[in-house]
Amino acid sequence: MSENAMPPSAPPRARAEIDLGALRANVRTLRAKAPGAAFMAVVKADGYGHGALACARAAVQAGAGWVGTATPEEALALRGSGALPADVRIMCWLWTPGGPWREAVEADLDVSVSGLWALEEVMLAAHAARRPARVQLKADTGLGRNGCQPGEDWDRLVAAALEAEEGGLLRITGLWSHFACADEPGHPSVAAQLGLFREMVAYAEARGVRPEVRHIANSPATLTVPESHFDLVRPGVAMYGLSPSPQLGSAADLGLRPVMTLAASLALVKQVPGGHGVSYGHHYMTPGATTLGLVPLGYADGIPRHASGTGPVLVAGKWRTVAGRIAMDQFVVDLGGDEPGAGAQAVLFGPGDRGEPTAEDWAQAAGTIGYEIVTRIGARVPRVYVNE
Repeated sequence: MSENAMPPSAPPRARAEIDLGALRANVRTLRAKAPGAAFMAVVKADGYGHGALACARAAVQAGAGWVGTATPEEALALRGSGALPADVRIMCWLWTPGGPWREAVEADLDVSVSGLWALEEVMLAAHAARRPARVQLKADTGLGRNGCQPGEDWDRLVAAALEAEEGGLLRITGLWSHFACADEPGHPSVAAQLGLFREMVAYAEARGVRPEVRHIANSPATLTVPESHFDLVRPGVAMYGLSPSPQLGSAADLGLRPVMTLAASLALVKQVPGGHGVSYGHHYMTPGATTLGLVPLGYADGIPRHASGTGPVLVAGKWRTVAGRIAMDQFVVDLGGDEPGAGAQAVLFGPGDRGEPTAEDWAQAAGTIGYEIVTRIGARVPRVYVNE
């Protein structure tokens, strides 16, 4: 739950500026795509690197009634902060045996159950806590990760959950699943998963399950698969202003604005002759006399080493490229003879309004996805919140 805002007087080595006004606008845009569904703001992985608590608060201000995390520890920290209204529901779904089930029950979290072992553990926790657990049954409709398999496994899980509900140990609050390929327009698995989800929901409801919510729509499905919206949608990366997939269009095409801007102050600018090696391994040699700028960010801060030689940076109004290898704490850009001076701002990515690269540009440079670029920015980089 990092909210490590920097003291105003501290000169920044680097900072990740988080525009909460942009996040609220993104939530409103996404809610308009699914006007008949409740909205779960997914803030797992410390809000995709943006800060879970601040982003959860902003999303609730924009109309989110649910907040979602992966781990129970993330959910418990949110509930324990006291910063969210008591009527905001918090759900978590990535459990392992021996997890903090009782704490989750006592904190009134919605917990996901994919198999009988988890149901047994949450029943024991509810008995110890002397209050019913809020349980959502997850169906594996084709992603092949968490979730209960259709057929006999689902039949047994539904029957056992209903028996526990009749005994007062739990309340089945949701039936849910997750798409595998919703970010690929027209992929046949989307329709197949939707059909199977409807069948598994119908089976559970025919036997007496009365869920508060049924849900399967992630960011791309919220944006492009309206028949998947059911009672609730669960946007994650789109809430932070990133496109779930270039195939769906850019963030701007989707009406979204990137929330994070990552910048640093140049630690050094110096003149070097032609043929000068730069960084480990000398994979970059200056083609002629030039100036080099030292950016005090490295892979320990989450800058992908795979972007060595390709990562884009805006310095003094021009795009520069990482020169040589990205090291643990720093990397170099060739300034081509320009001399902006130590302390000049180097913008790695942002919304793109000022001509700066975006997280998607870095994703392409590193051969990865925008999700990873923002999520991996480390704790050494303070998050500075604007438009709170």
